[in-house]
Amino acid sequence: MSQFFYIHEDNPQARLINQVVEILKQGGVIVYPTDSGYALGCMIGDKNAMTRMVRIRQIDNDQNFSLMCRDLSELANFAKVDNQAYRLLKSCTPGPYTFIFKASKEVPRRLQCEKKRTIGIRVPDNLILQALLEALGEPLMSTSLVMPNEEHAESDPEHIRDILEHQVEGIVLGGYLPEKQTTVIDMSDDEMKILRYGAGDTSAFE
Repeated sequence: MSQFFYIHEDNPQARLINQVVEILKQGGVIVYPTDSGYALGCMIGDKNAMTRMVRIRQIDNDQNFSLMCRDLSELANFAKVDNQAYRLLKSCTPGPYTFIFKASKEVPRRLQCEKKRTIGIRVPDNLILQALLEALGEPLMSTSLVMPNEEHAESDPEHIRDILEHQVEGIVLGGYLPEKQTTVIDMSDDEMKILRYGAGDTSAFE
């Protein structure tokens, strides 16, 4: 049975944020708000929790996970980023973008795209999530909460509660979120490619 956390969207309560962090550290799976709908998250090294997230979404592991980072200072630990790419990211983060980079040795193989050894990186623009990442002190392993046969991430927290309260340990209820996808930009090769157009200005990448 899940614990439910009603966290203020503009002024997240530190006490509740810390309780969510404890759930993660104990091997739990959580649902939490982002700037592009709700997502599932767990600790980076938790293979069991990752397996459960795969089961909830009914997906395979390849290319479906990304790392939620609180800021760009965490980037170099997990991705191979040159100076030009870093400057671009600095100009548009936090925001609704997923950046694909070559993964560093710090990223477990099971999180990487199997063929290209890449990893998705996000610096989200959501105050609840920023507070959570700050308290956690490391990136969160994440996948969008797109249920089977659906196209977009879940946006209604009460509906999420109805369908997942027996499958995850914590649900962070951060309000009703607009249905929108991130823009996905592949920066793992010499030539940048926009793989998906979503929310966020793409002019700097074209």
